[in-house]
Amino acid sequence: MSRSHDSHSPVPVVDNNFDASHKDLEKHSSSEPAFDINVSHPIVADKLARKLSARQVQMIAIGGTIGTGLFLGTGKSLATGGPASMLIAYFIVGSIVMLTMLALGEMAAFVPIAGSFCTFAGRYVDDALGFALTWNYWFNDAVSTAADLVALQLVFAYWDTGMPGWALSLIFWVVLILANIVTVRAYGEIEYWLSLLKVVTITIFIVLGIAVNCGGNTSHTYIGAHNWYIGDAPFVGGIGGFASVFVTASFAYGGTESIAITAGETANPTKNLPRVVKNVFWRILIFYILSVLLIGLNVPYTTPNLSSKTAAVSPFTIVFQQAGAKAAGSFINAMILTSVISAGNHALFAGTRLLYSLSVDNHAPKVFGRLNRNKVPYIAVIATSLISGLCFGASFIGAGQLWTWLQNLVGVSNQLAWTAIGVTSLRFRAAVKAQGKEHLLPFKNWTYPWGPRISIVMNIVIILVQGWSSFSPKFSAIDFVSYYIELVAMFVMYVAWKVFKKTKIVGLAEMDLETDVYTVGEEDLKEMEKEKGWKGKARSVLRWIF
Repeated sequence: MSRSHDSHSPVPVVDNNFDASHKDLEKHSSSEPAFDINVSHPIVADKLARKLSARQVQMIAIGGTIGTGLFLGTGKSLATGGPASMLIAYFIVGSIVMLTMLALGEMAAFVPIAGSFCTFAGRYVDDALGFALTWNYWFNDAVSTAADLVALQLVFAYWDTGMPGWALSLIFWVVLILANIVTVRAYGEIEYWLSLLKVVTITIFIVLGIAVNCGGNTSHTYIGAHNWYIGDAPFVGGIGGFASVFVTASFAYGGTESIAITAGETANPTKNLPRVVKNVFWRILIFYILSVLLIGLNVPYTTPNLSSKTAAVSPFTIVFQQAGAKAAGSFINAMILTSVISAGNHALFAGTRLLYSLSVDNHAPKVFGRLNRNKVPYIAVIATSLISGLCFGASFIGAGQLWTWLQNLVGVSNQLAWTAIGVTSLRFRAAVKAQGKEHLLPFKNWTYPWGPRISIVMNIVIILVQGWSSFSPKFSAIDFVSYYIELVAMFVMYVAWKVFKKTKIVGLAEMDLETDVYTVGEEDLKEMEKEKGWKGKARSVLRWIF
């Protein structure tokens, strides 16, 4: 580790020249920051073990996002909105996430802590907003874990084994709890390989999807854009169908922003987080857009069980079946099964760190801030995992129906988080400028200020209109609640905490830009030097690929 856990810690300072006390190391290029290790600042939240490497963090970011939303959510999107609605919605939401990640990366590289954007909202906007957002997003991650465990039942139902779905969920629920109580390094390595398996699976799917579309299918016919012109395609369900796709797309992309939550356990975050933010999103966007395009081309929106109350079939499995043998469908279904487990694992990890942050920020009982000898918040793991017991409700109301409701809750929660990140980013940069500290930023958001503003406006519009289908053709109270209950919950928590604690919007001059700013130590500097030779460049290329 490069940080001590006392009450003071140095802060990185951007300069064009390397500090004279480090003459044994080569000078940094003018585009990279050097560091003044003589300035100290207080540490409040930065007490977790920094054991996650850049390789692990990048793959965890991909793994946390590519999961249930892509493998099953695309089926629901296709059935309710059609291929064109699905492609447009996923592109728009992907663009919003790109703007959000650039804004978040700027803040997380400067203050890399487990609370991330939730803690930033409290420090840079209003403590009441930080309180409401963190509790809301913690619930988001707990429900995401539940949604993934419910999805296990839907995917497992592909094989008629006779084993009850709730039993499978129970087994993996226990496995996830145990995996998150071990050291974070072990978690990172497990998640790395599971995430790599997802990337390989999607890569194979893209290649196979192109082949199937061009005639490499069981009927040996060229499909082309035929499925865009059948029935009501390419826009199914009118404006309601189009609007409803946004919440499933938001659910699918959700988790991208949670990469910043790993900042509290990332080695040399001032260097690695900007790299992750810039590289990971493009790979995710490519995977999503290409996958969604191929699904819309190859799978008819009328395919049975794309979205139902009792079962669901992944469009990925259908495309593999189109290519040939039944074994191909079983193979991809098994890959999807492991991917869903990985996504649930990541959601539980993120939720645990947020509950830990709530404790550190005095927004939750101190007991949730307790760490074991490996510096893992084990009580927060147990508490968060208990919420995921929602998955067992699937035994009574149908796994497909429950998963749809959970998906809506998580999707809206993601949109609220992205909106808050945009607002927080604007406040953060304004304060940095007002206090004359712009030169201290290890990474600058090149879309500021228009990027965060566009993100805020787009998110608000989508949040308000995506529940259209709950009103038309007839009003559905349950669907309405799943689309809008998050707004009520956020508002009530914000107002209650504001009244109870009498919080105020933080002024630019008094905004805390000191606490938990990361120290770049000797080990970090040596790692940077290793990357300058040909071996370092080769590792950088491999890291970008894998």
